[in-house]
Amino acid sequence: MKTLTIFICICIIASFVYSQETRAESDSLKITKEDIVKAQELTGLEFAEPEIDSMLDELNTNLGFYREMREIEIDNSVPPAILFNPIPSGIEFESGEEPLKLSAPGNDRRPEDFDDLAFYSVRDLAELVRTRQVTSVELTEFALERLKKYDPLLHCVITLTEELALEQAARADAEIAAGKYRGPLHGIPYGAKDLLAVKEYRTTWGAEPYKEQVINYDAAVIRKLQDAGAVLVAKLSLGALAWGDVWFADTTRNPWNLEQGSSGSSAGSAAAVSAGLVPFAIGTETWGSIVSPSTICGATGLRPSFGRVSRTGAMALSWSMDKIGPICRTVEDCAIVFDAILGPDGHDKSVIDVPFNYNHQILSDQVRVGYLKRDFETDTMYYEHNMTALEMMRALGFDLIAIDLPDIPVNPTQIILSAEAAAAFDELTRSGRDDLMVRQIKNAWPNVFRASRFIPAVEYIQANRLREMAIDSMAAIMQDIDVYISPTFEGDNLLLTNLTGHPCVVLPNGFAEDGTPVSITFIGGLFDEATLLAVAKMYQDATGFHLKHPPLFKD
Repeated sequence: MKTLTIFICICIIASFVYSQETRAESDSLKITKEDIVKAQELTGLEFAEPEIDSMLDELNTNLGFYREMREIEIDNSVPPAILFNPIPSGIEFESGEEPLKLSAPGNDRRPEDFDDLAFYSVRDLAELVRTRQVTSVELTEFALERLKKYDPLLHCVITLTEELALEQAARADAEIAAGKYRGPLHGIPYGAKDLLAVKEYRTTWGAEPYKEQVINYDAAVIRKLQDAGAVLVAKLSLGALAWGDVWFADTTRNPWNLEQGSSGSSAGSAAAVSAGLVPFAIGTETWGSIVSPSTICGATGLRPSFGRVSRTGAMALSWSMDKIGPICRTVEDCAIVFDAILGPDGHDKSVIDVPFNYNHQILSDQVRVGYLKRDFETDTMYYEHNMTALEMMRALGFDLIAIDLPDIPVNPTQIILSAEAAAAFDELTRSGRDDLMVRQIKNAWPNVFRASRFIPAVEYIQANRLREMAIDSMAAIMQDIDVYISPTFEGDNLLLTNLTGHPCVVLPNGFAEDGTPVSITFIGGLFDEATLLAVAKMYQDATGFHLKHPPLFKD
């Protein structure tokens, strides 16, 4: 095993070093014994001189293989022939499909002041559209107007899809007038993170090297929302290649404090929803990219289970960790949007067809709710907010169960993301176009892509074996509970559950001393978003923090 490790890691190291040095004419260069002596230091291994001599032919043969593969252009959309499956052995899911059971709308009359609609929920807007008190064209023009007015403050829009939006809105109104109502998203405007392909529009991935890129087909999520009758009004900003809130034109701002960024990478999606520019938006998460901006901007976000939503037409960052989900104003809005985008599309082989039987009416004595006792006690920055959340859950009738996460080292497994991301953007690194990226600091993608070329393949596989242990350990914990509560950023929960594929809902949980929002996180069982959302809705309805909006955008 030790010898195999160094074979693979040195092949990767040496091939990268030579490709960087020559960029074009490396065919004549060979790996030498001296190269191996230096390279083995990067892996923490040491080999005797005879062992090193024995490696040379094999390493040079492999280097030839790397050069041969690099002659082939592999698009970002091509996944590896390895599928991640987060489902532990023996787990069974519901098979019967039932319609959504939504709560009654809170506002079912057109307001006297049309501007009030800026912060209406999808559920309320849907009722106004269904009853033809408000037209889709009115809502769409209103959203476009607010996007144009406030984007100079927030820097959340990469491309307005105005022509497409007005066409879709007019079609929605005609269908509804003819009695062909498609459901609660029919005629509702929305924004999409600009790593989702939309035909005839740029898909920039928020990064300078791709800012003129056009992917001439619609992502699966965009198609599903079209089928639901939703109206795309904007492609929204993301941190470059899905990291942070800095993209090629600016930094997306927090609507509650324009001196702050909105976090990322679903930066524009969270900011636009929070500021009342769109009723909902689509984001993605690999490691916190729905959770973090939803927290900072005071939005409500759903990160679905891995394998719930097709990623066809979405930029690939990590094939085994990327997830697509909605960012909304309410938990139930997340349920409505999720119901429209989930399920297979015939292309993304990781998607599993499991029913989503959401029912807003749930009894607290029928749901087992856990909480991460150690993390609640450790998170001193938001201790009072967290303790209030536990008290509220008990007041709602939940008998909270103290739990601990699996005792498995989680932090080292982040190399899974680093290695997969480096592979997804292999050509960017080898071409040198990574120099065009705005952020060139150590803690940014260009540097991480380069450093990740030195992750040995054996260690990547070992990290995935640890991941499998975490999946089995989480399955044992979830046998005793249905949902658990966690401080949003404390401990290992965020990384762990992104690795194990568990769904989460993040929602506002009050405000910090500076007036910016804080959040609380609910984690559910794999593919049990229905229970997760119902419990989170109970908490949200009881607290009402989501009903407060950033003052600057309420005029």
